[in-house]
Amino acid sequence: MIPLERLTHVGLCVSDLERSLRFYRDLLGFRSVKEIEVEGEPADTLLGLRDVKLRAAYLERDGVTLELLRFARPPAPPPRRRTLHEPGLTHLSFRVADLDATLAAVRAAGERVLDETLIRVPASGAAACFVTDPDGQLIELVQSREGAPRAA
Repeated sequence: MIPLERLTHVGLCVSDLERSLRFYRDLLGFRSVKEIEVEGEPADTLLGLRDVKLRAAYLERDGVTLELLRFARPPAPPPRRRTLHEPGLTHLSFRVADLDATLAAVRAAGERVLDETLIRVPASGAAACFVTDPDGQLIELVQSREGAPRAA
């Protein structure tokens, strides 16, 4: 086994850093930690790209660091909606106390709620639904009764 120390962060490439900051910081409650700008080497080598220029914002919540990357160069392909059964990162999941109130806040912020994914389990009080961030990244919101099994 490789002696990993800990997970340091999850990186998401975004098309509009300010809009993504409003979503993750202002709507989901992440705390801004720092922002950096990176250009050229050693980023070109590390990222396997040429002529890199990017701005990164680091946000933190519940011990998780989220790195939002906005590339000025090179140009990115247009975003596309991925399905949950494709290889790679599928979604981020957050537990919420009141799913209905949370979904209302997401809608009020002008973001997308995937109503067709809403499920409710009346016997346990559990409910879940997917929303998307400004770039279409799936975010799962899960309401569960305290002490009940939670989504992994």
